[in-house]
Amino acid sequence: MKKSNGDETSKSRQLDQFRTDDRDQAITTNQGLKLSEDEHSLTAGVRGPTLIEDFHFREKMTHFDHERIPERVVHARGFAAHGEFEAYGTAEPYTKAGFLKKGKKTPVFVRFSTVVGFRGSAETVRDTRGFATKFYTEEGNYDLVGNNMPVFFIQDAIKFPDLVHAIKPEPHTEMPQAAAAHNTFWDFVANNTESAHHVIWNMADRAIPRSFQMMEGFGVHTFRFINDEGKSHFVKFHWKPKLGVHSLVWDEAQKIAGKDPDFNRRDLWESIEAGDFPEFEFGVQLLPEEDEFKFDFDVLDPTKLWPEEDVPVTMIGKMTLNRNVDNVFAETEQVAFHPGHIVPGIDFTNDPLLQGRLFSYTDTQLIRLGGPNFHEIPINRPVCPFHNNQRDGYNRQTINRGPVSYHQNSIANNTPAPVSPEEGGFEHYQEKVEGRKVRARSESFSDHFSQAKLFWNSMSAPEKKHIIEAYSFELGKCDMPIREMNIDVLKNIDLELARQVAGNIGVSPPAEGGSDNANSSPALSQENTAKLPNSRKIGVLIDNGFNGKEVMKVLEELEARNMKYETVGEKQGTVKGADGTELKVAHNFSTTDAVLYDALYAVGGPDVSKPFAKNAAKFLGEAFDHYKAIGAAQEGEKWLEAAGMLGQPGIITEGNKPDFAERLIKAVSMHRHWDREIN
Repeated sequence: MKKSNGDETSKSRQLDQFRTDDRDQAITTNQGLKLSEDEHSLTAGVRGPTLIEDFHFREKMTHFDHERIPERVVHARGFAAHGEFEAYGTAEPYTKAGFLKKGKKTPVFVRFSTVVGFRGSAETVRDTRGFATKFYTEEGNYDLVGNNMPVFFIQDAIKFPDLVHAIKPEPHTEMPQAAAAHNTFWDFVANNTESAHHVIWNMADRAIPRSFQMMEGFGVHTFRFINDEGKSHFVKFHWKPKLGVHSLVWDEAQKIAGKDPDFNRRDLWESIEAGDFPEFEFGVQLLPEEDEFKFDFDVLDPTKLWPEEDVPVTMIGKMTLNRNVDNVFAETEQVAFHPGHIVPGIDFTNDPLLQGRLFSYTDTQLIRLGGPNFHEIPINRPVCPFHNNQRDGYNRQTINRGPVSYHQNSIANNTPAPVSPEEGGFEHYQEKVEGRKVRARSESFSDHFSQAKLFWNSMSAPEKKHIIEAYSFELGKCDMPIREMNIDVLKNIDLELARQVAGNIGVSPPAEGGSDNANSSPALSQENTAKLPNSRKIGVLIDNGFNGKEVMKVLEELEARNMKYETVGEKQGTVKGADGTELKVAHNFSTTDAVLYDALYAVGGPDVSKPFAKNAAKFLGEAFDHYKAIGAAQEGEKWLEAAGMLGQPGIITEGNKPDFAERLIKAVSMHRHWDREIN
């Protein structure tokens, strides 16, 4: 496995004291007492009752009974990795945050997640994805707790319980799992139209990402940058993946959920283990305070994005994920993120959803992690020292010396003591705040449809088709009154969108409606993203008698471009080429599936059996229907000819020619060949 460049990070070294390996060790109790036996309880005779004095049994069983902590109410299904962030220095004029100074390297921990499903649910469901990053800075931990979509369903945090109750399984049946296609969610959508913008993102391909490393990440909220002079800029945070933003198709996503519910985490784990480290550039949109009211939307509204064409994204650093976790529970499950974990140079705004999260996240960690000392769990500990007058509580690990546990004291010379902002002390931005106490929302938050229309206008033809299909699938699972109410919502976004969905779900198409907004933002379409072959997985359909020299040349070129491949045959074991070349067969047709590969390379052999040919045809048909690239050589070309696939976009033949591998790699890089769909 390729190692990360440079020295071990300070966070990695800090965690070393907590790592252990039980191999070749004597078994002990949690107190370190060596045990002579671990198979039987202590009983009164070989057939008698178990004795209460069996402290080993009680310790072992009590620990087992308490092994599970409550899963997160949302974002329960998550996977994580360690990495390193390096700053470019381009943020220095706008923020005094130390970790953003040029060349500064900071250890990070990133957790990706689905939102709705329970911890055991599948990963390829249609859902928003969490993208949470913990920076272990020398000024304290900074948590950027975001999503793979730049906007959210609601404007005020007081409605978050309502949203989650609506989208979770319905309480009378606890169905459906990890899905929004049911009455209560779409009833919420129809009656809370501020959700229209986020919902159209969820109906788009962004909701079924191909990979965690092919997702954008967004801070969602408007934050502040504060520089050394005290000047404030409004800021939106972006993570831009090196590999571009790419997705599954819906039929494929559903099948993967059954074939490999761990599909996304497996991809991340395997890439890091292979040394093909995922990379994300960190970008910001910056807005001077004096420009706060220059747009036709409120910049503090979390259901709105700032179009990149109006407010460009400036890249300020790069994150590389280079180490998998050692233990999922100790790290991924116990990590505690909080948008209120900030450092000097970063501050909050009056975004009402953000304001509510600042309370909610602390409250959540208290119940999940057993008390106020969740910051002492190794994965959550800052790399810098921390000193305060807090004491005791569940799971306290710090052993505080001395008698003082209060501020304003003489016994310890009034320490620990505050420090000035010039010495690194955090100071809240002194924003002027005044007004009457009200339960109301600014009129500037009232436009619920213009940006949903902007998103629709920005989509390519295939993306629009997928959105129509997604709405049709989701609403088609609902009762007729719910369908009708949502068509009334959709007509405010785009009349043609509403009419097509209505026609698909048996609702009378609306006669009028639609937004007048003709603007578009090319940055919102996945078709305008980077297209690289890295980390793509190719299924190689192969049997005895293949052309060894030809096949090995292709496989070597795939590996040279950081692509992965798996051989698939009739039986696991070894296949031998006509020239004696041997290849191990990783899977037979029953242990894998075409949906688990980004493309296929069909080789076969001169004497394949009827079952092999039947399974190969099934694989090729599925890959073709999902618009994937298919390369074919030797026997494979005959299969494609028989299926009528030759000459179609993304079908690469003449595997004996020198440029075959290059043409195949280019076709795989395109991600999908939508021309098949449009034609």
